[in-house]
Order: sequence, then C-alpha cells, then structure tokens
Amino acid sequence: MITKEYSKDLTGKNTFRMQVNCRTFIEYDSVADLFELDFEEMLKPVKHIGGGSNLLFTQDFKGTILHSKVDFIEKLPHDHVSVGAGVIFDDFCAWAAQEGLWGPENLSYIPGEVGAAAVQNIGAYGVEVKDIIKTVYAYDIEEEEFVRFDVSECGYGYRESMFKHAKDRYIITHVVFALSREPKPKLDYSKALASLKDDPQLTPGKVRDTVIAIRKEKLPEVSQVGSAGSFFKNPVVSQEVYEAVVKAAAGVEVPHYDAGEGMVKIPAAWLIEQCGWKGRRSGNAGVWEKQPLVLVNASGRALPEEIIALENKIRASVKQKFGIILDCEVEHL
Repeated sequence: MITKEYSKDLTGKNTFRMQVNCRTFIEYDSVADLFELDFEEMLKPVKHIGGGSNLLFTQDFKGTILHSKVDFIEKLPHDHVSVGAGVIFDDFCAWAAQEGLWGPENLSYIPGEVGAAAVQNIGAYGVEVKDIIKTVYAYDIEEEEFVRFDVSECGYGYRESMFKHAKDRYIITHVVFALSREPKPKLDYSKALASLKDDPQLTPGKVRDTVIAIRKEKLPEVSQVGSAGSFFKNPVVSQEVYEAVVKAAAGVEVPHYDAGEGMVKIPAAWLIEQCGWKGRRSGNAGVWEKQPLVLVNASGRALPEEIIALENKIRASVKQKFGIILDCEVEHL
C-alpha cells in the first residue's frame, strides 16, 4: 500500500528532531509498490530516507521524501538471512541474538533501518555492516528494474558505499546477511567487551547486552535528546600528520589506531575534547557531555542553522589546533 501526505511535518522522521516540512511524503509497504510509483511525476528533488538517524535537515525539503515500510526477516539456507529495508536495524540485531546467530551483535542499538545501514556502512566496536552483508537488492529508478549487488560491488569503505554517490538512483529493498552459528566474537574495541573473552558460554546475546550497556552509558537516547549519532568521521591521516598532532598535543597521549598502508586513525572525539568542546552548549545546540562526537538538539528547539554554526566552530577549532579538517558523517539535506 502507498500513502501520500503533503506539507508533511518531518519532526518525527529525523532523530535530530529538526522542525522542518517536506512538500510531499510517500510511504510504501511492499517491494511491488515501487512499480506503482511514478518517479518522473514526483516533485523534485526526491530523497529516500530510513529512520532519519544520520540526517541533518538544514531547511524545509522542497521536494519528495520517500520511506520504506518493507518489514520482514526471512531465514535462508546456510545461516543467511534476508531482511527488508524498512526493518529497524536493532530489531534485526535482537532477532539474530535470539536465534544464536553471530554477526551483528557489535552493531546493536545503532539507530536507523536496514536499508540505510547498508547505504551508510554503519560500524561500531570493530565491526562494519559490510562485514556481514552478502547481497544488496535494490530498485534502479533510471532503468525501472530490480537489481542485485554482491558486497564486493557495493564500494564499501569507512562510512562509504557506492549508494551514497549514485545520486539516489537506487532504492534498497532488502539485504541478505551472512551470519554464523560458529562463535566469532569481536571483543578488542572496549574493556567491557574484552572482559567477556574468558566466558566459556559466551553468546551473541551477552555481547549484544554489553554493547547496549556501553552505548547507553555514552550516548544520548534519541527518544529524549535529539541527535544524529556520531556527527564527524574519525580522520585517517598519514604518519607525518599524526606526528604533527602528537607535537600539538604537547605531551598529552594521542589515542590512535593503525589504519593500514602507513595511515593512522585518530578519534575525532578526542580531537574535539582537546579543543574544549565536550559538554559545551551554543544556544539551543550542544556537544554531548559524555561523547563529544555527538552534537545534540540540547533544548529540543534547535534550528538547523544553530547545529551548523556549532559544527563550523568545532571544525575550525580542530583545524587551528591540530591542522586536521573533520569530515561530517551526518548527511546534510
């Protein structure tokens, strides 16, 4: 079934809770509905969104917003699972843990839906969603046909995929994940997870519970405080740039990770905190006091321009102190 609304209030459709409207809002609940939609006649621009958890609406959207309610989880042979694009990603994580299937447990409690997760290549605690994706199925708007992409064809990188750069040509309909009943825990990215290594009866559910506890401790509940999760990407820099950061840190230890090929990943949260932004507020916008990588709608009344102003101030101060330009993870519309 297809539903259409006009002058739709999008406050409840984005986790930042920006109070903006779109001219047309279209929601559909089956893959077949895509054949019924006339994309040529839609008011442009056209943007397909998931749960709105990685978006900053910078103003009223003057075109058409699409949203999928394709909601199914289907077991396939060899512990593969087909999941509709409209399924809440954490619901899928919970289902997998209950089934005793390993794979998505480290990605638990990340807001958003399955289709958007495959576009964004979400990641946490040493796992990216590309690590468990086998195939992505989509509708090609230009060719008016359904297509499939093996994971190797999706152009995945750090918070990257070819879907992000295809100018909204593809609408993901469902994703096939390759899970496992053989224990394959990734426990090296936090002390709390590392403490599970000696558990002889470790399950995906135990890892999931630990990840949820970590996230609840560090991150705001989007149902209570508007945010879009991690606002900036962790910069990956050359050894030379890393050494310059160490010098600028003036004796403060710089956390870092080997990113391969002589590159180093530095946590953006550390850079932001070192510039004094942790817990600070600017008007109705703020930086979360427990995780400076997260910008928040502190009062619930923040305007898009307030979030953007805070973003620009943070980027400028990090550049001035460390010579690094932070890239945004959050998509601006």
